[in-house]
Amino acid sequence: MAETMAKEKNANHPVPDSEDVILIQGARMHNLKDITVAIPRNKLVVVTGVSGSGKSSLTMDTLFAEGQRRYAESLSAYARQFLMRMDKPDVDFIKGICPAIAIEQKVTTRTPRSTVGSMTEIQDYLRLLFARIGKTYSPVSGKLVKKDEVSDVVDFIGKLPEGSRLQIIVPFETYSDRSFKEELNILLQKGFSRLLKIDRKTASPERIEDLLEQNEAQGKKTTFYLLIDRIVTRSDFDEDDWHRIADSIQTAFYESNGECQLYLEIPGEQAKITVFNNRFEADGIVFDEPTPNLFSFNNPVGACPVCEGFGQVLGIDEDLVIPDKRLSIYEDAVACWKGEKMREWKNEFIRVEGANGFPVHKPVKDLNDAQQKTLQKWIDDFFRMVEENLYKVQYRVMQARYRGRARCPNCHGTRLKPEALYVKVGGSDIAQLSDLPVSELKSWFLKLKLTNHEATIAKRILREIEQRLDTLLNVGLSYLTLNRLANSLSGGESQRIQLTKFLGSNLTDSLYILDEPSIGLHPKDTARLIAVLKRLRDLNNTVVVVEHDEMMMAEADHIIDMGPLAAHLGGEVIAAGSYREILHTPESLTGKYLSGRLKVEDFAQEEHRAGKKIKPGFLTIEGCRQHNLKDITVSFPLNKFCVVSGVSGSGKTTLVRQTLYPALQKVLGLGMDKPGAFDKLSGDWQDIQQVELVDQNPIGRSSRSNPVTYIKAYDEIRSLFAKQKKAKINGLEPKHFSFNVDGGRCDTCKGEGEVVVEMQFLADIHLKCESCKGKRFKDEVLEVKYHGRNIYEVLEMGVDEAIGFFEEEPSVVKKLTPLSEVGLGYIKLGQSGTTLSGGEAQRVKLASFLAHGKSQEKILFIFDEPTTGLHFHDINKLLHAFNKLLAAGHSLIIIEHNMDIIRNAEWIIDMGPEGGKGGGHVLYAGAPDGLKDVTESQTAKFL
Repeated sequence: MAETMAKEKNANHPVPDSEDVILIQGARMHNLKDITVAIPRNKLVVVTGVSGSGKSSLTMDTLFAEGQRRYAESLSAYARQFLMRMDKPDVDFIKGICPAIAIEQKVTTRTPRSTVGSMTEIQDYLRLLFARIGKTYSPVSGKLVKKDEVSDVVDFIGKLPEGSRLQIIVPFETYSDRSFKEELNILLQKGFSRLLKIDRKTASPERIEDLLEQNEAQGKKTTFYLLIDRIVTRSDFDEDDWHRIADSIQTAFYESNGECQLYLEIPGEQAKITVFNNRFEADGIVFDEPTPNLFSFNNPVGACPVCEGFGQVLGIDEDLVIPDKRLSIYEDAVACWKGEKMREWKNEFIRVEGANGFPVHKPVKDLNDAQQKTLQKWIDDFFRMVEENLYKVQYRVMQARYRGRARCPNCHGTRLKPEALYVKVGGSDIAQLSDLPVSELKSWFLKLKLTNHEATIAKRILREIEQRLDTLLNVGLSYLTLNRLANSLSGGESQRIQLTKFLGSNLTDSLYILDEPSIGLHPKDTARLIAVLKRLRDLNNTVVVVEHDEMMMAEADHIIDMGPLAAHLGGEVIAAGSYREILHTPESLTGKYLSGRLKVEDFAQEEHRAGKKIKPGFLTIEGCRQHNLKDITVSFPLNKFCVVSGVSGSGKTTLVRQTLYPALQKVLGLGMDKPGAFDKLSGDWQDIQQVELVDQNPIGRSSRSNPVTYIKAYDEIRSLFAKQKKAKINGLEPKHFSFNVDGGRCDTCKGEGEVVVEMQFLADIHLKCESCKGKRFKDEVLEVKYHGRNIYEVLEMGVDEAIGFFEEEPSVVKKLTPLSEVGLGYIKLGQSGTTLSGGEAQRVKLASFLAHGKSQEKILFIFDEPTTGLHFHDINKLLHAFNKLLAAGHSLIIIEHNMDIIRNAEWIIDMGPEGGKGGGHVLYAGAPDGLKDVTESQTAKFL
C-alpha cells in the first residue's frame, strides 16, 4: 500500500526498480514532503536546489544518518545499548544503501597539533620513510653516522692484500674498584691469554701470566690492548676460517661494549690501527637510532623538549624587535635600540661588529646566516640585560613591549628535537620537506635518487605519499605546506584535505557524501576537483555531491533538483535526470538559470548612490610581504563594491584578512592582533570608524547560540510570552523563557535539548533529553502560548514562517526580516549555531548588521567568500543585501571566486598569476571591464 501511494506521489519522477540504485522511500526529515527518490549506484550524483530546499535533509540527515545507524547495529552489545537510542531518520525505508562516509565543509579540528601533513597522513608516511632509509649525519663533522656490523669488518678483512698480518684487539681498561692484577685474573678466567703492547714502531704480544708477575705500577703506566685473535690473510680461506674470524670480531665487540680494532701490518705500508664501532655514534656524540616516533612532534620521543612540539614559546617576538627587515642596523632596524640610553647598544654593535666586517648598512633581510646569528646573539644579550634589571619599572615595560609568541629558540619552529633533523633523505631533513609547498614537494620526490636497496624498502611508502600529493594538486591545494596548521584552513580546504585522505585509503563500494567541495576554488581548479571525484566514482563508489557549481552539474552523471523554494515551500524533488533533462524541466529553478532563462541580476553600479553625494576615497597599504606576497602596494576604494579575486593560494586572504584587516584595527584602536609584514597604511582611513570581518566562523561556540538570539530578536519574543495571561498567573518573567539561564529551562540538559554520551571508541553521541523530550524548557513554561504556539514551537519555526506568524508584532518582524533578505528564510529561529554551515553563519552576521544599519558610523565590511552554499537564486538576495550596506554609506571588500559577484563589482583587485610561490602579485586593479585584457589573469578567462 505504502509503495503504491509513493509511486503515485512521484509520478512525475518515476523510480527505477533496479538493483543499481539506492532507493529512498517516504523521506520526511525536516521539510521533506514524504518524497521517494532513487540515487544511481557507482555514479557521480549532484543534489542541487535553493538554500533550504532540503538538500542536506535528504543527503546528510536521511541517507548518511541511516548508513551510520546500520553500521552501528553491527557493533557490540555494549555500544548498542547507547546507539539504539539514536533517532532513526523519518523515512519509510532505504534500499540498497552501502557504507556511508560524509565529508562536510567544516574545519574539523581546533588543536594546534593537527597539520595538513597529519590530516592527509602524508606526515605518517614521511616519518616511516625517514625511519627506514634515512641517513644520520653528525652536526660536528657532517660525516655519516653508521653502526659497524660483524659483516662490515669481515668484508674489510676480505679486501686486504694477501699476506697482510692483522691482530683483532680491543682497548684494555682497568676499573677504579679493581686493581691491575685483578683485571688480568678476570681475563684469564674468560680464556684470554695475551695483551698487545704497542709503541711507536712495533706491537709486541705479552702473556698475561708474565704480566701478573710484574710490578703493578709498572703495568698501569703502559697502554695495553686485549688480543682477541691473530690472522695472516690468504686467498684460500675456507668457511671454517671465516666463521672463526667472525666469532673473534663478535667477541671484540662484546668485550669492549661495541668497539673492534684491527692492528694492521700490510706489506709495504706502515702499521696502523683501524677502528670499527657498532654503537650509533660519531664525533663523541651518541645519536638516536631513527624510529617513526623520532620524527613526530606529537610524541615525547620526537617533540622539542622546550616548546613540547608546538613550535612557539612565550618569549621575545622577533617581528616586534625588528618590525621592518628592509632597514639596516644603521637605520635603526632594531626597534629596542632606540632612545638616548638604549642607542648605546646600537653604537657598540656598529663599533665592534663593523670592525669585524659586519655590513651595518645592509638591510637585515639580506644578511647571510652567519651575520643573522651575530645580530641575534647581540639581541639575546640585550634582553638578558633587560631581565637582570626587571626590578626597575622601565625595564619591565621594555620586556612587555617586545614579548609575544616567539619562534622556539631550540627547534626554530620545526617542533622536533634537533636529533630528528640530523637524519636526511636525499640531502633534506623532514622539517625542510614539511616547509615546501605541495607542488615543490612533488617535484622533490620526482628528482629523488635512491640506491636499489633503498628503493626496494621505500617503494610502497613512496607510492602512498605520491598518490596523496597528486590528489592535493588535483583539488587545487598545491600552495599548502605540510606544516600548515589545520585550524587555519578554510572549510573548503579542510573538506578537500579529507577527500585526499579517503582517496588514499582506496575504499570501494562505499557511499561518499560531500557538502559543496568546490567552496574556495577558482573555476580553474574546479575541473581538476571534478576529475578527482570521477576517480572516486571509478573505484566503484557512489559519490553524492551537494553543489551549486554549474561546471560540477554539467559533468555529473545524474542530478536531483530540490525545491521549488526554501523551508516549508521546499522539500520536493522538482527534477531528476541528466544535465540536459534538468535544462528542459520547466518547473526547475536551477534549470532556468542553467539554460539562461533566468539570470543573476546585473545591478546598476550607481544604484546605491542615487541622489547621494558620497566622497570617493582610498585605503593604501604599502610593502605587503607576508607569506607569498611580493612586496606589493595595493589601494582599496571606499564606498564601493570591491572584490579581491584570484586562484586559490594567490594571496587574497593573506592580503585582506591577515594584513589589511589587523592593520586597520590597529590604527582605529580596535584590536591588537599583529598584522602581516607591511610598511605603511595611508589614505582615507579616518573616513571609517569601524572595520568588520564577516567570516565563516560559528556565531557561537555553545549549542545554545542561535540566529534569533544573535540578531537580538529573542528579547522581544521573550517579553511577548511573558505578557501572556498564563505567564502572569504562573509568575513567569522574560528570563524564564531563556534557555541560557536557570529558571525556566530544563534542569537535566540545561536548555541544550540533548545530552552527550562520551564513547571511548567512537565519536560522542548526542541523544534527545529524556526529561524535556528535546524541548529545552520546563512544562510550566511550555504551557504558555501565543496564538496557539508555545516558546519551543516558535523556536522550531523557519524565519519566513515566523515573519508571517508575528505579523502583529512589527518590532519582531523588523528584526527577523534581514535574515530572510540574505537568503536564510528557511533556517529555524532556535537552530543551534554549531549546526549552521560556514556560509549560513556568515549570512547571519550580515543580517545582524543589516538589522542595525541606521548607525551613523561608517563601517568597512570584509567578507570572505559570502556565496558559500548559495544557489544562483540566492545570490540575487545577497547582492541586494550588499547594496543596502552601500546605500547606508558603508564600504565593501569581498574575497570571492563566484563570477556573478565578480561581474557585479565596481572595483576588482585580481591576484596571481598562480598559487603559492607563483602568486602574490597584483595582476589588475580597476573596473571589471579592464580585467578582460589581462592575459595573465585566470579570472579574466572565466569572466
